[in-house]
Amino acid sequence: MWGDNMLDVCLLGCGGMMPLPYRWLTSLMTRYNGSSLLIDCGEGTQIAVRQKGWSFKPIDTICVTHFHGDHISGLPGLLLTMGNAERTEPLTIIGPKGLERVVGALRVVAPELPFPIIYKEIQGAEQVFEEKGYRITAFRVNHNVLCYGYSLEILRAGRFDVGRAQSAGIPMKYWSRLQKGEVIEDDDHIFRPEDVLGPPRRGIKVTYSTDTRPTESIVQHATGADLFICEGMYGETDKDAKAVEHKHMTFTEAASLARRARPREMWLTHYSPSLVRPEEYMEQVRRIFPDAYPGKDGKSVELDFVDG
Repeated sequence: MWGDNMLDVCLLGCGGMMPLPYRWLTSLMTRYNGSSLLIDCGEGTQIAVRQKGWSFKPIDTICVTHFHGDHISGLPGLLLTMGNAERTEPLTIIGPKGLERVVGALRVVAPELPFPIIYKEIQGAEQVFEEKGYRITAFRVNHNVLCYGYSLEILRAGRFDVGRAQSAGIPMKYWSRLQKGEVIEDDDHIFRPEDVLGPPRRGIKVTYSTDTRPTESIVQHATGADLFICEGMYGETDKDAKAVEHKHMTFTEAASLARRARPREMWLTHYSPSLVRPEEYMEQVRRIFPDAYPGKDGKSVELDFVDG
């Protein structure tokens, strides 16, 4: 079992529009503290999960960027598999307005599941959700249908200050609860976490954005990310007009966003089927943002907390 001190991230599929023999459709999976999260679920996502050797059963949250087939067509089959794994715990699905109607229509082929689905439709341009240890921020981007990017954050409280706890006369039996963020009432005393914790420490942040033109919201939310996964539909220099027409992004446009947001690392994803060898176009990308890498199916990283 993976621990609670790191976030496992796997880009399950990096293709756009259609699955190819060597490239699955768009999907990202993360694991933290015994719970798994999925962003999008294109056709073939189940095979990609099996290739990675991960499990479907711990998936507690699915975030949907938008309602195009290459991002959600794998969902009914995934729900059936999760049901066949005898899952009974609720599953939360987050996505744009119309989410319950769209998933309900897809579920014509998966009408009976042994677990309830909790639908959370995003309201407005930005919304924050707290799920299974994640703070999930959905932010609107600019595609030809309503579409959102997501930032996943694992927040980390400040260090516990034993001296402050002792001088404040806080009983030791409450220390661990205060460290976890609880407010404790004891007779006529109220003990608060801020009484004994130092300033918040750096957590972990992953920002994921696809199917969009460049937007300020992407720069804003990718700022300070440990990992920024961004659409790069086209690497070729003659595809700029096509990217504008279909509201997608080129490699160099993604790199320009990263240069402004300054994440620790950027991976490109959501390649056009015509883009066979994305690595051929990385030199021009790295001139703009050096810490950029071409995403590929199964590309993974373990993100640890940085002590401090």
